[in-house]
Amino acid sequence: MTDTSAPQPEDADVESDVNAGLNLTPRPDVTPSGRRNRRRIGPIIVLAVVVVAGVVVITQFLGKSLDYYCNVDEVSVKAGCSADRSLRVQGTVERGSLTRDDTETRFIIAFNGKTMPVVYDGDPGGKFQECIPVVVRGRLSGGTFLGNEVEVKHSNEYAAKNKSRIDTAESSTCPQAA
Repeated sequence: MTDTSAPQPEDADVESDVNAGLNLTPRPDVTPSGRRNRRRIGPIIVLAVVVVAGVVVITQFLGKSLDYYCNVDEVSVKAGCSADRSLRVQGTVERGSLTRDDTETRFIIAFNGKTMPVVYDGDPGGKFQECIPVVVRGRLSGGTFLGNEVEVKHSNEYAAKNKSRIDTAESSTCPQAA
C-alpha cells in the first residue's frame, strides 16, 4: 500500500504548472453595452411617464376646479370670464324676476346695465330674495346661467371696501320707491 497523504513529487509539479498558468486579473465586462443601457433607461422612462401623468392629472383637476369671479357685464367680455368655464357671477336679483317651483328657482341678475337669466336647481334658501346682491356659481349655457350654488350674505368688510360697487348694482336694478 502506498501512502496517499504524503505529497508525491510528480503531483507537486502538476500543481505548480496549474498555478503558473492561472491569470487572476479582472476580466472585462462581456455584457453587451446595449443591454446595460436598457437597464438604466427603463426606470428613467417609467419615472418620466409617472411625472407626466401626475402633471396632467393635477392640471386637469385644477383647471376644472377654478371658478373665475365676474360681474354680469363681464361675462364673455373679460379675460377668464368665458362661457365655457365654471364661473362665479355677481349681480343683483331684479325685482319681479323671481319664480320658484318644486325643482328649480328662476331669476334674473343684473349689474351695470347688463342682465342674465339664472336657473338654480332647488331653492337657494337663507336670505335670498329680490333686490339683493348675490353671487351665483355655475356655467353659462345658451344665454342662461345654470347655477349650482347661490351666495347671499356679504360681510360688513366687503360692503365697506366695495360700497360703490354694491350701490351701483342696487341702484340700477332695484331703485328705491320715492
